[in-house]
Amino acid sequence: MKREKVIDTVNDLPQEFELEELHEKLVFVEKIENGLKQVETGQVITHDTLKEMVKKW
Repeated sequence: MKREKVIDTVNDLPQEFELEELHEKLVFVEKIENGLKQVETGQVITHDTLKEMVKKW
């Protein structure tokens, strides 16, 4: 994660906040960024494939 993204996330919070709230938001942003990178590199599965996988559980 880039410093600018962290700063943007902090700037989006209210003047007073709990540290846990910042942590949760940063984890969320990181997961979104990782997911977008996976889409860009083709590391995805189709909805139908997922449905078949779930049936086997």
